[in-house]
Amino acid sequence: MDTMSTLPVRRIEEHPLAPMDRHHWPATVAPVRQILDSGLDLGPVTVFVGDNGVGKSTVVEALAAAFGLNPEGGTHAARHVTRRTESDFAQHLQLVRGPGASKRGVFLRAETMHGHFSYLETLGPSSLHDQSHGEAFLDFIDARSGISGLWALDEPESALSFSGCLALIGILRRLASDGSQIVLSTHSPVLAAFPGAELYEFGPWGIRRSSYDDLDLVQNWRLFLDAPERFLRHLL
Repeated sequence: MDTMSTLPVRRIEEHPLAPMDRHHWPATVAPVRQILDSGLDLGPVTVFVGDNGVGKSTVVEALAAAFGLNPEGGTHAARHVTRRTESDFAQHLQLVRGPGASKRGVFLRAETMHGHFSYLETLGPSSLHDQSHGEAFLDFIDARSGISGLWALDEPESALSFSGCLALIGILRRLASDGSQIVLSTHSPVLAAFPGAELYEFGPWGIRRSSYDDLDLVQNWRLFLDAPERFLRHLL
């Protein structure tokens, strides 16, 4: 870990005064347990990839909550609550912050953004619900691009087309170049190609660093696009 780093979050680790029961979910999930046991260093841009159910979203949600962001999404000022679905992982985390780093941030949690857009309507005029899902996601991010700090995004590609994913990378690259820190989880090979990102693959083994070409996500998409019939014939 770079002790001179001024990133909003240099490292996530288990809080020594709030250890988590390793028999209690989500500590039973290998990547979560690895963070509790060994911690995880974060860079300026960090991307988590992996199959469903391996803990990517759980880690991003807990990071955002431990940082002080609303678990249902929004900026550091958002405080709305609809139905609590996040784990209690954040209560057992300690964040190692960079000296003098920003405490501001934005959390985009794909599965709860509809509720967050409704919340924003209670605060004043908002057109987010009048747009397509993808347009609303991109406008939400672009309108807050003046916020410098931690940007945590959980599977933002759920609303985005191929071109939308490219547009998102463009916005996030500008944020990173202006000093913000980006942490996102994704199933998209487009977002996983974020230039300069540190890639972590999640799985039953835990968490491992990876190159883009070595990601199971990338290899599987390449195989499918090369010959989709090889996959689809098993479904008929």
